[in-house]
Amino acid sequence: MATITYDKASRHYSGAERPAVDALDLEIADGEFLVLVGPSGCGKSTSLRMLAGLEDIDDGSVWIGDRDVTQLPPRSRDIAMVFQNYALYPHMTVGQNMGFALKIAGKPASEIKERVRDAAKLLDIEDYLDRKPKALSGGQRQRVAMGRAIVREPQVFLMDEPLSNLDAKLRVSTRTQIAALQRRLGVTTVYVTHDQVEAMTMGDRVAVLSDGVLQQCDTPRALYERPANAFVAGFIGSPAMNLVAASLTEDGANVGGAKVALPREVIAKADGDGVTVGFRPESLEVAQEGASTIAVKVDLVEELGSDAYCYGKLAGDDPEAGTTVVARVDPRTPPSMGDTLHFRVRPDELHVFSATTGARLE
Repeated sequence: MATITYDKASRHYSGAERPAVDALDLEIADGEFLVLVGPSGCGKSTSLRMLAGLEDIDDGSVWIGDRDVTQLPPRSRDIAMVFQNYALYPHMTVGQNMGFALKIAGKPASEIKERVRDAAKLLDIEDYLDRKPKALSGGQRQRVAMGRAIVREPQVFLMDEPLSNLDAKLRVSTRTQIAALQRRLGVTTVYVTHDQVEAMTMGDRVAVLSDGVLQQCDTPRALYERPANAFVAGFIGSPAMNLVAASLTEDGANVGGAKVALPREVIAKADGDGVTVGFRPESLEVAQEGASTIAVKVDLVEELGSDAYCYGKLAGDDPEAGTTVVARVDPRTPPSMGDTLHFRVRPDELHVFSATTGARLE
């Protein structure tokens, strides 16, 4: 087992306007399950490949335990990687695929057989050891790829969107199995995904990247409740947080024509006469029309059984009218398209960000 440290690690591609990964500073504890998440092109896969030795590091360094591995080839880093497409050898059986790395390393056949059998038992694929990959389902192939990594007994597991080829239902069950397996093995794991729900349900901590820059790294709960900036606020959560540009008043902000009170300390920190106000869909409650309620004209109601979400636009003559707002509503009595609802933001569930930098205003 080992810690992982990115020490201002950067990756530049020739011809690109900005680094793919820009001075990444990140420490991952021994045995931790860390998830790198962000939109496509944010640098998360590049960060993982830098750790694996599959991408050069142009500035800074990467450490595994007390070793600087920046210049070491992948085979010398004691890592095992699970790829998006599983990368199984089609002409080999499941057992041969799982034990291939051990065979190349010159391990005795008896040891290879024992370690493959133990990993197969752990992953419940003992009955498939003599099959070829083409005879397996996507979920079974994914477990074989996991088994191939496990038998190596590495210091670090690296996983690059291993669930992206599975259907929705299988993804949910498999992500639970991977998280439980990692905690049982206790191996330091770095996991890349673009799916923030996957990130929130699997990781001990989640690192959010945008344009190659680390925006925030914290526990899923902390990211949800105290996002460091407007990007994290809008990315973490499903549905996403509502973010509305608001003009400042003496004692608060004007949000879609509604007067929302803000602490004076927050108003004093604002750089200009406006801020970005954020509130989660579940932070809104239906209320009687009043000066402090936000009017929303309903465009669509999404009924999910136990939950219902209404999608609408800010009503009224305010300059921000037309901004889309999502609110969680009572699934037993959902509104109809065209209705105008009035919402109040629950106390202490309002987030305020700088209109210029996007940074959180405490």
